[in-house]
Amino acid sequence: MTGFVIPDVTGDGRFDAHSRGALTRVELTWVEKRIEFWIRFGQEAGTQILDRSRRIVFFRPGTVFGFVRWTANDYGTVVSRIDIVRAIAAGNSYQTLPFVRPGGEILLKIEGWPKVEEVLRHIDAIEGLGIDPADVDPDHWRHVGHWMKAGEAPRPYTAERHAAWLRRREIGK
Repeated sequence: MTGFVIPDVTGDGRFDAHSRGALTRVELTWVEKRIEFWIRFGQEAGTQILDRSRRIVFFRPGTVFGFVRWTANDYGTVVSRIDIVRAIAAGNSYQTLPFVRPGGEILLKIEGWPKVEEVLRHIDAIEGLGIDPADVDPDHWRHVGHWMKAGEAPRPYTAERHAAWLRRREIGK
C-alpha cells in the first residue's frame, strides 16, 4: 500500500505514506528582516508549503545540506547561524537541531554573523570550482568548523582534494 501521497508536497513524486518517516524535515520561515531561515545548498526531495511565510523541505538519508538561520528584533540581530548537516537514515543515531526533525549528523556549526559570512564565502569558493557543496568531503566541513572556532582560516577545498574524496568514497562502497 504505497499509493498514499503526502498532501501538499511537491518534489520528484517519490513520496508515499511509508517514506515520510525516513525523510529529514527542515522547517523554514521567512519574515522579511525578522526571521530568515533558508537552505543554502542541498538536494531537496520535496517541499510542503504551510503558509505564506513557512514551508517544510524534505531530505533523503545521506543528503548533505546547509541550513542558515538569522533572526532579529528591534535592536538588531539575535541569532546568526549556519549548520551543515547530513540527513540520517531511520534507526540511526543523530544529533538534535532546532527546526530539523528528527535531527541529523552535524558536520559544521558556526554562530555569529562575521563567521557565518566566512562560511558562506567558503561555500561560494567551492561552487566556483564547479563542485556542489553537498558533495564535499564531510571531513572538510568538520575541518572548517574546528579551525574557525579556533580563530584560524581553514584550508581551501581544492579540485584535487575533491577527486581524492570521490575515489575514497567509491572504494568504500
